[in-house]
Amino acid sequence: MTAVVYRGARTLEIEQRDPEPPGSGQVRIDVAYTGICGTDLHIYHGDMDGRVGAAAVIGHEMSGRVAAVGAGVTALSVGMPVTVMPTKFCGQCAACRRGNSHICQAMDFMGIDSPGAMQASWTVPAELVIPLPAELSLRHAALVEPVAVAVHDVRRADVGADDHVVVIGGGPVGVLIAAVAQGRGAHVVLAEPDAFRRGVADEIGIESMDPTTDDVVALIDKRTDGAGADIAFEVSGSAAGVSTAVDVLGTRGRLVMVAIHTQPREIDLHRYFWRELELFGARLYQRDDMTEAVRLMAAGAIPADRLISRIESVDSVGAAFEALEGGGSVMKVLIEWQKEH
Repeated sequence: MTAVVYRGARTLEIEQRDPEPPGSGQVRIDVAYTGICGTDLHIYHGDMDGRVGAAAVIGHEMSGRVAAVGAGVTALSVGMPVTVMPTKFCGQCAACRRGNSHICQAMDFMGIDSPGAMQASWTVPAELVIPLPAELSLRHAALVEPVAVAVHDVRRADVGADDHVVVIGGGPVGVLIAAVAQGRGAHVVLAEPDAFRRGVADEIGIESMDPTTDDVVALIDKRTDGAGADIAFEVSGSAAGVSTAVDVLGTRGRLVMVAIHTQPREIDLHRYFWRELELFGARLYQRDDMTEAVRLMAAGAIPADRLISRIESVDSVGAAFEALEGGGSVMKVLIEWQKEH
């Protein structure tokens, strides 16, 4: 089988490997599509070499069909369309014991800490496999994992109908958060400097604005008669994004930190004191989030076609990474391993 192997910063090689037969409690999946996300780009740049080993197969956003099942697996059958929740947790640490296995202190995140989905055949624990409805295309299903991220973030914020929500950052996760929040009846504004990304948001019915030319805080104050937003999601990863997310919030507003900030940021703690603001971290997702993501995808509530910018063959994986790296007119890029049937 074919696999994409990470060999160091900006070096990916295509190799032929033998498929791994499923052991007891495992499933082998013929991968149909693998999505490339921001984490994969960090790996590609060499930023995660402390976790990603030599000759590692990366990738964790995927869809495919069950090709073989190991002993003891009864809930899954050959040919079944599936995706994978790539978070292997220990079940023993303090986080797991408290019901927070998605932030397990000994997490094995597949595609980072162990082999991932950027290969034609992927063998995984059966308990991590999520069945898909037959009507959901495998191409769209490759977005289930990032949609689950958005579902978890929106749940973390407890977004409700008529809440005023500001999403800072209009990349794929930011747009998905906006879509999920709007689906709950919230009034959503997305702040994004890139014109292409704003165009995508506008096309799918999400109001967007350019924070480099428009006053986000003034707009929200006007919309809310000076009360401010109920919830802000910081998805940009920028210092300016953090400041805007804090400034836009009203009394007891909630800021959800979604982006990975690799360095400390200044934050206006006086505003936190004065308005009794709350700050939430949001990382990964739980199985219920994956299940809800599948439901939303199957119901057509997520504009998958508009978010998938390019589909590349495995032979063009380097070009796919370069396209995402360069920004511009790209949202999600998928690697195609096999045609749908």
